[in-house]
Parts: sequence; C-alpha cells; structure tokens
Amino acid sequence: MAKISKGAARLAYINEKTLGSEQIFDGIVVKLFRDDVELENGGKAVREFIRHPGGVCVAAVDGEGMLYMVEQYRYPFHTALTEVPAGKLEFGEDPEECGRRELKEEVGAEAKRFEYLGKLYPTVAYDTEIIHMYLARDLSFGEQHLDEGEFLGVKKIPLEQAFGMVMNDEVPDAKTQLAIIKAYMKIKSEGQGK
Repeated sequence: MAKISKGAARLAYINEKTLGSEQIFDGIVVKLFRDDVELENGGKAVREFIRHPGGVCVAAVDGEGMLYMVEQYRYPFHTALTEVPAGKLEFGEDPEECGRRELKEEVGAEAKRFEYLGKLYPTVAYDTEIIHMYLARDLSFGEQHLDEGEFLGVKKIPLEQAFGMVMNDEVPDAKTQLAIIKAYMKIKSEGQGK
C-alpha cells in the first residue's frame, strides 16, 4: 500500500493568489484570460484559462427503457458524435430550465420527471465550464425546434446498450458517458427499466 507523503496530504490547502487578470479574447462561446498569480511559496506563475457559462445535458429515458440521443457534427473533431441532448447556458441561467429547453428543441420531448444527476467539470486545468446533468422521464413528444444552423438526428437506443457502449469505449464524449452511467445506475438501483 502506498504511503501518502506529508507534502501530498498538504495539497488540499494550496491556494494561488490572483495578482492581475487580462482578458485576451472575447468570443461567442468563450472568453480567454491570462492571469498572473502568486503561489503559496511566494513564486509567480501565469495561468491561462477559459471562462465559459457552463452547460447542461439530459439523459432522457422513456418507459420502455429507451435512451434518446442526438447525432451531431462536432467541428473540432471533424466528425459526427452521438451524444445525449445538451446545450450551453447563458451566464446566470437556471440549469434545469436550460435542460428542459434543450430536450424540447433537440428531441421534441418534454418530461414530467426531471431529476438532477450532479455536475461535471470537463476540463479543470484551463476551463471554468460546469455541465449539469439531468435524468428526464415520463416523456411526451412533439416537434423538434432546432436553432438556426443546428443540424442533428435523434436516435433511440436501449439504455442498457448505451451503458455497454460507454464501457466498450464507443462513446467518446465525457458528458454523455457520465450521464449514461449515472442514469443507468439510478434506474437500475430503483429496479426499473433495462
């Protein structure tokens, strides 16, 4: 069994003091900052980070145990990915309201039960983004209302199969992986669904 050194145990108390902050890019989705910081030992360092308003994702599961996913082209990877419905928050927006809106827009679904599954910090080293995850159940369906310039298709996959896809490294998107795992474990612990 590995021993934890005194230095490692002390890491929980490290803090960096911001000495100055400069916004170096103001984009549509992100804002990039360069901060000068003072370390606990008195040394100086530079921290570059992205300020992001955060987002939501929704694992929507119907009464038959089917998970609703969307296939969408993701430009940074130059490929289409299959993901749970998701969207970006506006700064200060209520995550549940955003999640309900994105589910309606992307899948055309509304949920009577909308349960919080927790939050995900996808890139802690350089980004302030927090993704709030939800499980949507007792679904009813209408029409999609995609944003202008948004193109995606909806897929229905058995939740158990989606869980297997995550475990077999067939779902690379982090928010989708975690939302599927959490939804699967929650539903399985309740003795419901597949």
